[in-house]
Amino acid sequence: MLKINGLTKSYGRSDVKAVDNLTLEINDGEIFGFIGPNGAGKSTTIKCVTGIIGFDSGNIEVNGYDVGKQPLEAKRSIGYVSDSHVIYDRLTGAEYVGFMASVYGVSDADGYKARIEKYLDIFNMRDVFNSPIKSYSHGMQQKINVIGAIIHNPKLFILDEPMTGLDPQSAFQLKELMREHCKEGGTVFFSSHVLDVVEKICDRVGIIDKGRLIAQGTIDELRSSGDASLESYFLSVTQKDEKENTVSE
Repeated sequence: MLKINGLTKSYGRSDVKAVDNLTLEINDGEIFGFIGPNGAGKSTTIKCVTGIIGFDSGNIEVNGYDVGKQPLEAKRSIGYVSDSHVIYDRLTGAEYVGFMASVYGVSDADGYKARIEKYLDIFNMRDVFNSPIKSYSHGMQQKINVIGAIIHNPKLFILDEPMTGLDPQSAFQLKELMREHCKEGGTVFFSSHVLDVVEKICDRVGIIDKGRLIAQGTIDELRSSGDASLESYFLSVTQKDEKENTVSE
């Protein structure tokens, strides 16, 4: 579903690579957790995958489409919730979701109306759907953001800190929706700093630090070294990486 091969990205004239020769392959039906410290390269990687920014070298394929050569086809396969949660707040929820559907060319023949009804019930948004988004709480804005991102039923969900602002019930429903999507053959690329959530719902996890992938595997594989939790393993490998870089400098 998602193949990243040798992805490298730097900004401006900096010699420091935001992403350094990153290679990942994420399978159909998989929830893949992508974690790392602040500034590790997570959001840069995601922006490269979604086509928001270009990259220096490497190759990215989404659902068999090359992001560089077939950008529209690749983007149609993606539902992206960004960590910045930017949204058109002058629109009503209904107008925003309708706009997002029109961008992707979704019609009722694609099950558009049925999905709206389903998501409004899942996220308890029916009563405010026709109200201006600027009147929503932060959590409601995040929920309408999620609905707009996945209304076209994409094969790949890319979720960057999607739980931010969600109440416990909505966070639970989103996790259930992620699992359902994967059971139907879809894929979820999930980035979060909440490691307990990553540990509970992800099939595999990749850890990035200073632009480089330093570990990947199932939760059991990562904890095989004796760490009691994903959090303890994460801290051990990122701190080790930091110490090794300090020594080499």
